[in-house]
Amino acid sequence: MKFLIDGHNLIGQMPGISLSDEDDEAKLVLALRGFATADRRRSLIVVFDHGVYGHPHSLDGYGVACFFARSPQDADTQLIKRITAITRPSEWRVITSDREVARAATSHNIRVTSSHDFVHELSAPAKPRTAQPTDKPEARLSPAQINEWLRLFGEEPEHSAEAIAPVQQPKAEKTQVRKKRVRKR
Repeated sequence: MKFLIDGHNLIGQMPGISLSDEDDEAKLVLALRGFATADRRRSLIVVFDHGVYGHPHSLDGYGVACFFARSPQDADTQLIKRITAITRPSEWRVITSDREVARAATSHNIRVTSSHDFVHELSAPAKPRTAQPTDKPEARLSPAQINEWLRLFGEEPEHSAEAIAPVQQPKAEKTQVRKKRVRKR
């Protein structure tokens, strides 16, 4: 699922974050990253009003992309432009409490969630992921294998009781095989 989020609109609903905070955008993005990484199918685009020069680039990552509206455009105008460009509305949700933005999303058959309701979704504990039949069991490495990988990547293994030298492969037993000699005529 892809989310298009009215950033400052959501900040106004978030407990512990105030629009007057110097780092309000960063605090929101941190919460959104947790939401995005809880389900890797989630992709979030956040649009903020009037950004600080250079700030948006450091906020991108972990399933969250941030955009700051530049003067004289505001975030609502940017959001509406993005909404009209969406080609698969069933894959998107718009998070806003702005009536104009919500109306634009609804007219394009995109699901709208109010910022107030989305805050509850953000603060809900993540559902534990159940193992899928295609999931492979986690492979366990022996201490010798771990040491070998450490050496391979230029790290020295810890010199403790747990660090074990690489296990010597047992030598194959010698079996005598008699070869027939074939004479050439």
